[in-house]
Amino acid sequence: MRCILMNKDMPVVELELDDDTATILKVMKSFELDFLPVGIDVKNGIPNKKELNEWWLGRSIPASRLGLRTALEQLGVQYPEQLLLKCYGLSLSDQYWMKSVNSEVEWKHINFFENDFSDDVGNILFGEPAAQRIDLMSPCNTSDGWLKKKWKIIGSKRCLVKSGSNPYMQEPINEAFGTRLHRRLGCKNYVPYEVIWENGVPYCVCENFINVDTELVSAVSINRSMKKSSQFSSYEHFLKACDRLGIPGMKKFIDYMLVFDYLLANTDRHFGNFGAIRNVKTLEWTGPAPVFDSGTSLWHDRLTRVINPLEEIETKPFYTNVSRQMKLVSDFSWIPFEELKYLKDDIREIFVPTKFIDEERIEVLLNAVTGRVEELQDMAMRQKKQYTLGGL
Repeated sequence: MRCILMNKDMPVVELELDDDTATILKVMKSFELDFLPVGIDVKNGIPNKKELNEWWLGRSIPASRLGLRTALEQLGVQYPEQLLLKCYGLSLSDQYWMKSVNSEVEWKHINFFENDFSDDVGNILFGEPAAQRIDLMSPCNTSDGWLKKKWKIIGSKRCLVKSGSNPYMQEPINEAFGTRLHRRLGCKNYVPYEVIWENGVPYCVCENFINVDTELVSAVSINRSMKKSSQFSSYEHFLKACDRLGIPGMKKFIDYMLVFDYLLANTDRHFGNFGAIRNVKTLEWTGPAPVFDSGTSLWHDRLTRVINPLEEIETKPFYTNVSRQMKLVSDFSWIPFEELKYLKDDIREIFVPTKFIDEERIEVLLNAVTGRVEELQDMAMRQKKQYTLGGL
């Protein structure tokens, strides 16, 4: 089938897609290439087909999503990529969509920011029974991540609901604690999460931070926007790519994110869950995207008896070694350590005993976070001492 990749009302490129797999078979014609997704190479006026496919098929639900196989059977498709064209490829993270060359449909009539969408796909992804007639027009078809999640309109707000994983179902509670940690650290650029309970099971809810005129551009796409030189580390390359694109404030933001993730013992801050926000009309960058998706943290899948706050846990995105990654932080002087003393009270308030988490685990997590704060304070003192000696 012939389609046009659109950015809102702007035609970007005409493509030939496989009807069964949604794979891009051929790039037919270029229109407004300035509005291409970030990170797609263009030669002689033609976007790279392989990179376009990686971006396009990367919009689909990942194969690692919990319960996906059963959900796909109920949805009547074999592969998650087949769901893309059931909703025009529309997302709640940007304004891109696929329009048939013969179609007269307009973005304003179908986008999920201004129009209602079906709950059917989200409910099925959460293991709920399928409706008699399933409506596949849903942003859940283009949602990322391995945990169960669904988009839902609550009031007039577009909200993301996420579950946890066995055995502790801890990720949603971690998000709520992360929200409290942001406030203790004095951060303003973060996504706030709340915990809701259904049948004794915790879920976290957050409002969409992208609106009808903006898009989230992942660090993956930012990295791909320029070729990496072997002389630069992944950290240096990312900051150089941000400078080249004109994204302001990223170095300071990375400092903050690394400190936050250290305190939260986050093991999954990959290049796909942070980035920057761009205006889709002007293509101007507003700055780093708020910190989001921090639930895979606080030893969420570790047995209580083996939690060690000072162990060299694997880290992302720049180094796998936490000590080496924390050396990237250029300034610790902003950290309000007096405020962090109250994290003990926050844990006791947020981590209430449930059938998944008992009193012993809460106490261990409390001591573990306290240990991370103390170690961070030692890092700050060592850095201050180095600066002082360097100035003599």
